[in-house]
Amino acid sequence: MESILAKEKRTDKFAEDLSNRCTIFIQGILYAYSISTIIKTTMNLYMSMQKPMTKTSVKALCRLVELLKAVEHTFHRRAMVVADSVSHITQHLQYQALNSIATAKKRVISDKKYSEQRLDVLSALVLAENALNGPSTKERRLVVSLALSVGTQMKTFKDEELLPLQLVLKKLDLISELRERVKIQCDCSFLYWHRAVFPIYLDDAYDHAVDAARIHYMFSALRDCVPAMLHAKHLESCEQLLENYNLEIMDVFKEHLLDKLCKEIEKDLRLSVHTHLKLDDRNPFKVGMKDLAHFFYLKPIRFFNRFIDIKAYVTHYLDKTFYNLTTVALHDWATYSEMRNLATQRYGLVMTEAHLPSQTLEQGLDVLEIMRNIHVFVSRYLYNLNNQIFIERTSNNKHLNTINIRHIANSIRTHGTGIMNTTVNFTYQFLRKKFYIFSQFMYDEHIKSRLIKDIRFFREIKDQTDQKYPFERAEKFNRGIRKLGITPDGQSYLDQFRQLISQIGNAMGYVRMIRSGGLHCCSNAIRFVPDLEDIVNFEELVKEEGLSEETQKSARVLDSVLGDLTSNSAEGTEYFKKLVDVFAPEFRSTKNMHLRNFYMIVPPLTVNFAEHSISCKEKLNKKNKVGAAFTDDGFAMGVAYILKLLDQYQEFDSLHWLHAVREKYLREMKSMVKEQNVQATSQDEKLMQTMNLTQKRLDIYLQEFELLYFSLSSARIFFRADKTAAEENQEKKDKDEVSKTGNGDSSSSSSTDPSAK
Repeated sequence: MESILAKEKRTDKFAEDLSNRCTIFIQGILYAYSISTIIKTTMNLYMSMQKPMTKTSVKALCRLVELLKAVEHTFHRRAMVVADSVSHITQHLQYQALNSIATAKKRVISDKKYSEQRLDVLSALVLAENALNGPSTKERRLVVSLALSVGTQMKTFKDEELLPLQLVLKKLDLISELRERVKIQCDCSFLYWHRAVFPIYLDDAYDHAVDAARIHYMFSALRDCVPAMLHAKHLESCEQLLENYNLEIMDVFKEHLLDKLCKEIEKDLRLSVHTHLKLDDRNPFKVGMKDLAHFFYLKPIRFFNRFIDIKAYVTHYLDKTFYNLTTVALHDWATYSEMRNLATQRYGLVMTEAHLPSQTLEQGLDVLEIMRNIHVFVSRYLYNLNNQIFIERTSNNKHLNTINIRHIANSIRTHGTGIMNTTVNFTYQFLRKKFYIFSQFMYDEHIKSRLIKDIRFFREIKDQTDQKYPFERAEKFNRGIRKLGITPDGQSYLDQFRQLISQIGNAMGYVRMIRSGGLHCCSNAIRFVPDLEDIVNFEELVKEEGLSEETQKSARVLDSVLGDLTSNSAEGTEYFKKLVDVFAPEFRSTKNMHLRNFYMIVPPLTVNFAEHSISCKEKLNKKNKVGAAFTDDGFAMGVAYILKLLDQYQEFDSLHWLHAVREKYLREMKSMVKEQNVQATSQDEKLMQTMNLTQKRLDIYLQEFELLYFSLSSARIFFRADKTAAEENQEKKDKDEVSKTGNGDSSSSSSTDPSAK
């Protein structure tokens, strides 16, 4: 039909062209009639006999429904050409009929025997001619039919003339009512009683996505049920029936096509983005390949008073899913952005940008949140002294959180600099509780007696050991304390004490980070001021110009803000000094004499720490990384802080602990090298391997002790380890005297000024 209608009309073959078009139109109606009859007969037979239909039969019948609607759609699509052709075909058929009638009429007139019957026949033929000379209406065609039923009497037409005339008139009937006939034959309202086939049809359409466009025909067939429903009499209003039908069809469509399509597209995008994980075998030669993109090339499907846009539906589903999942886990925003880009490239979906996270402030954990839960923070995070960063000890997620100066600075910028002092106050409260536990541990009879015994032992043998505390003694203390008992998770009292000191050190590291973050925040805010040494007074400048009171007030506020920023960025608050000054008098008082033994427990603590640290670092290379860590400088900070509070730096240095450790390991390594040289001749591979492993182990232990010593030396700088408590007090007195002298000079100069005047 398309090819014939697309041809240009040729004047020399106009009649032939019209005949061809007429034949095609009639053929279309006959095809529609045949298909419709097959569908109705088959479906109704199955229903009346109450026999289940096979899936193959259902698919075949649905194909016939599509063909039926395709015929109707073809007529509808070429409606302009069909309408133009119908008028010409009608005239051509009328012309053919008139020719046949004219021949018969001549035959009647040529016979001179006029009788009443012959005159009636002639009148009937004239009436038929008159009816055919005009538009081919229903009434005229009826008149022609009646007239010819009279006019064909008395053998006015030969047999070979009558059959073509009857055929022409039948064609005229069909062509004149072409639109109505097509509509009747292609009507699929019977599908209302066979709605059960729709889910099976949708499953088939989903499996054969290449023919996705045929869905339009099925929905067109389902729309044919609506006019019949408008005449429903068993309900007060047909609206309820229509609404239920609408909901039923849409629910089936969503369940069997739209939702499956959404999930399959999402799964495909996820697997494509995470190909590096090798989650699934995606070889198309093995698992097959389904190109679902064909569904997105479909135009919106019209159904009732809505258009179903499959592309828009899937796009909305993906947008909603990606947005919701990004809000739950903001760290996955990059993955979902990649999936959006892939959806656009692969399926042509125009995705909406989620704009999540709305800004990348890099705030990390909020200062306020840490401050409220500082006891949880110091136990769950590990401090790194050199990089000034906190790393989460362990996490259920696939990543560990970190907190650095930039996060703290951004957090301070959010809440204001006033939160810094509040944080230090909270830390002070936390340290009070921890020092109470610290004091209880040091007061324990088992610990105190051991430490006093070790102090007495060191005083006795220090001349023999070159003023060095013996490593074996510290190792014996570390092992001996396990006899006092261990916790269910295998920790000794010394392990718990080490954790306590690490938590105290983490709290001090957090205070240091707060100060650094505050300076960072202030320096960022003050960077727009050209010269910090020469800041003009805006209030005076505004007054000179005689501007309004509001402007003067604004200038005053600006001067105040600039003054605060300048002082904060220039000096910063010495929080460490304050935290030392507030606890030191109590620690050094006579009622806490049991704390004076602390310096002697540091060597066993360092041995315990070294073993723990090596164990954590070795877990980094294992599959099960529970308890793995590469830094824990909180211990060094805690030891340095407590030694400062007790003013015991000199006592600890007198142990020459690092020298003793280094000497011990170097001695063992030398003896190991000698033994290796001796055993090299025996060529015992297993023994050599064991020796190499032992030497490597000794290297690791020595390196760990040296790293701890470096961290401890760095931490001591924060607490001014170069000065004892007595030297600091003397320095403070000198400063006070200098300031008093300065005040005295200024007062004397002010008293002499009036007399001079």
